[in-house]
Amino acid sequence: MGPSKKEEEEQSIILISDDEAESTLGNSVLLVDPLEKSDLEEEKSEEVVDEECELVVTFCKQANVMPHARYDCTIHPFERTECDTCSALGKNADICNQCYCYICDKLASECQNWTTPALCHCNAHNKSKFWKDQRDFALAGVLVMFNLDLTDIDADLRHGGSLLIKFIQELSVEYNKYLVGERIPPMQHECFCLPKLPPGQCNICRSRNMEVVYKYSGVFALVTRFLNRAERESPKAAAVMFLGAAKEIALHKDPAFNSPNFIDILIFLFSFFSKHRITTQLQKMLVLCDFPKNLYEKFVNFFQSISLPCHCFGFSNSLNVVPWDHVLLTTVLKGQNITGQRTQKGRKVYLWEAFPVIEARVEKLVDKESYKEVVRYLRAVKCNDTKGLRDLRDRIPFYLCKTGDFLDATHSLLLPVNSLACCTACRLTPFQFEVYLKMFRTGSVPAGKDMLDCGLWITVGKWPPLKDGVLIKQALKLLYSNVLLYRNPKCWSSLIMILGSSSLLEKSGHLLPLSLKEPPLDFQKGVLAASGGLLEELKAKMNVYLPPAIFSPHLHHEACLILAVQAIQQMLFYDLPYLTSFLEIALAFGNNFWALRLLLDHLSYEEQVLHGTVNLILRDLSHQ
Repeated sequence: MGPSKKEEEEQSIILISDDEAESTLGNSVLLVDPLEKSDLEEEKSEEVVDEECELVVTFCKQANVMPHARYDCTIHPFERTECDTCSALGKNADICNQCYCYICDKLASECQNWTTPALCHCNAHNKSKFWKDQRDFALAGVLVMFNLDLTDIDADLRHGGSLLIKFIQELSVEYNKYLVGERIPPMQHECFCLPKLPPGQCNICRSRNMEVVYKYSGVFALVTRFLNRAERESPKAAAVMFLGAAKEIALHKDPAFNSPNFIDILIFLFSFFSKHRITTQLQKMLVLCDFPKNLYEKFVNFFQSISLPCHCFGFSNSLNVVPWDHVLLTTVLKGQNITGQRTQKGRKVYLWEAFPVIEARVEKLVDKESYKEVVRYLRAVKCNDTKGLRDLRDRIPFYLCKTGDFLDATHSLLLPVNSLACCTACRLTPFQFEVYLKMFRTGSVPAGKDMLDCGLWITVGKWPPLKDGVLIKQALKLLYSNVLLYRNPKCWSSLIMILGSSSLLEKSGHLLPLSLKEPPLDFQKGVLAASGGLLEELKAKMNVYLPPAIFSPHLHHEACLILAVQAIQQMLFYDLPYLTSFLEIALAFGNNFWALRLLLDHLSYEEQVLHGTVNLILRDLSHQ
């Protein structure tokens, strides 16, 4: 039996607004019950069946009003205007216990500016651009200057924003002190009063002649501390801090510009170098940190919107960093473009980047152990800082060794990259020379990212180490390419020690010495006879052919050692005055006394060389 008409009118009704055009944005949800019901009726439970609509109602209960924005309240009417902040409109100030402030995002009863003149948060609603901007500023704070969406803002950005706004407040105080200046009385002044007083005794004339001095040191110290702290923060927070500081510094002026005697040159220098520091850090962060694309673009756009002074105008486009997915960069990293240039709309486009950007890319690729990509990038990229780029390219042979391509590494040591005037071998140190020979001999490399790390060594199993004939040729070419290496006894001792060691290397990086059997005298004479011409060719040419009859497979170790002995003899003959030690070379022969005897036998043929060598040995013995 269906309900009566009276009972139908008394039914509890739950209205849930689903009209998006009239409803609020965000969390404003409203459940409304227009009819008041007694406790007895609320507890009433009755089953009603509508046969036509097939509807069964088993329980009815009065709805609860959920939290909602003030403009969505159905209890109190709301009047909408674009930007009225003078006073509360109509009944906009009236609230229920679930009304929320649209600006503060908290209960309206807790809003301190609900009816404050010139603010009047009670009039705020989501259909006004003015009130939306006010809400964004209230929720985003100083981050609103970066044009960030609320969905972009996380804990790191908020932390950076809170530090930035505190800095802006402190900087405003210091900068105002700088603008006011400090009044300093002159040491001596002439009195023009009647009666005329002696110099320095008239207070009236002293006050008229006060000098104003503007000291920028307070601002300098504050900004420096802030930048130092930014470098210790997370990438997102640091980016916000650096960009905000750049904008504030760009607004600074010299109040004494028209008075050359009192111009504080520090403001010019600090503004320039702080911009350089800020842009350098930001360039590195844009490369190293995986910022979301939207955030990346907003940071760059914000920096480009800063009005820089004329002496810093060159920094305007410094954040135009090529993204990792750029076509030219990706083709270079994949090895599809080895020159770093391409033709675009009839014009040649080069992979040209600032040095801090290049440093950051190399750092990131090395961290990922993408050594092939590092080599391709360094060979193709161009930069204004030729010396800095040259220093990075000097690491290419080491990165090639990390990939196991030792032969290409030897060529990279001796061949210049692009337009560089000299090769990497010209700048090798004795320690680097020894490490390279050890890698070429054993096929092992340091486990770290730097060849100077004295940690563990690992074997690169992709390619075998260099053959002995190739090793001795490349080692002598390196010595002939660098006069400092050539005249250093440590380099020659390293060559002898490595030629007389096994191709197996301990994990600690220590070589395993070999005791080579003395070859026949005829063999020794044959190698010595051919070595003179070979050494001259090595000095003059890049590619030298080693006769297989002399450098036979079963005596190749001994032949290479004899060739090194002949090279040492020539060095002693021509460059003995520059040598600082002979004992270090002699000790490197280890148990291969026959090779040391061969060296000493030939020294005895030249009396002058013999006397010089003996003097070196006596000096070594006296020092050690």
